[in-house]
Amino acid sequence: MRELSTRTANFTDSVIRRMTRIANRYGAVNLSQGFPDFDPPVEITDRLAEIAGKGPHQYALTWGARNFREALAKKQEHFSGMKVDPDTEIVVTCGSTEAMMAAMMSVTNPGDKVVIFSPFYENYGADTILSGAEPIYVPLVPPSFTFDAKQLETAFKEGAKALVLCNPSNPCGKVFTLEEMQTIAELAIKYDAYVITDEVYEHIIYEPYKHVYMATLPGMRERTIICNSLSKTYSITGWRLGYVIASPAIIDRVKKVHDFLTVGAAAPLMEAAVTGLCFDDGYYQGLQAHYTHMRDLFVGGLKNLGFTITEPQGAYYVLMDVSEFGVKDDVAFCEWMAEHVGVAAVPGSSFFREDVHHLVRFHFAKKDETLKEALGRLAFLKEKAKAAEYVSWK
Repeated sequence: MRELSTRTANFTDSVIRRMTRIANRYGAVNLSQGFPDFDPPVEITDRLAEIAGKGPHQYALTWGARNFREALAKKQEHFSGMKVDPDTEIVVTCGSTEAMMAAMMSVTNPGDKVVIFSPFYENYGADTILSGAEPIYVPLVPPSFTFDAKQLETAFKEGAKALVLCNPSNPCGKVFTLEEMQTIAELAIKYDAYVITDEVYEHIIYEPYKHVYMATLPGMRERTIICNSLSKTYSITGWRLGYVIASPAIIDRVKKVHDFLTVGAAAPLMEAAVTGLCFDDGYYQGLQAHYTHMRDLFVGGLKNLGFTITEPQGAYYVLMDVSEFGVKDDVAFCEWMAEHVGVAAVPGSSFFREDVHHLVRFHFAKKDETLKEALGRLAFLKEKAKAAEYVSWK
């Protein structure tokens, strides 16, 4: 048999999704893969029940049902101030995962270079490689996860054609400041590069931090490709409704890539989700209050247990330092913790280009009782970890 693709030879399965399978195996509280254990807004699910009987059940327009795109354009303008043409500047995708892949394939050619901040969501590097491009990693330095502007410019000088920006950031919960965004924008303009933004956590922000839309900065409307989804904002991660917003020239290319990747998003789910896109400001204020409560409960609980954490500014993740346990293999440690402590986390090494093995990532998009159960189990982590002998992670 001839050899398989060399491009994907070094790929592993998603560590995040693997940890969900391990959590299920041991009956652990799953704080690894970022999906909530509470229901979506009842208005959306009630609407879906209506649609189940009367449709639509066939293909929608390839780049998204018109009423969905119109509602999405109005929502985007309301929160960003940026007017969006629903016909020429939006493509609806099967989740933000496809949105990012379609954006990357529309912008880059084989051999191009793409800047990725580290730590990063694991798909970004894979998307770059699948597109035939080469990732250039620029570190975000903890605990504030700031970047060195000179180091970033060096990456652009190497010929980077695009930069991927996750804001708020998964996994570190960083919200980029206006000054940081302006620095990125200035370099993108100076070196004629695109910025592909992942903004799925745009509404999960903790005071006093604010979300800045890259596309609204001077000179960035035409070179920003917004990737987003409804998954986190409306607690419907399984619906896989994402989208790309960009200039007509870029969207024309994204439409073609999307057509051959997935044809189109699910018609009945788009129809039901229009209800959510039309929610008033009260919904988003309630969402922020809900996630602030969950953050305070879980992150505060970790602090009370004496763990060292990085305070999240946005999104729903927290990085915890486990170096006190002598962890040398964080993947093995997370598997051990799921089995022996009963809580599943994601090893930090899956997010960092640097040699990082002392961090694990928890997510806290869970009911109060789930988070309290996890904290109750983690109360025994120090005792069990220090007593553990002959384990593979030390």
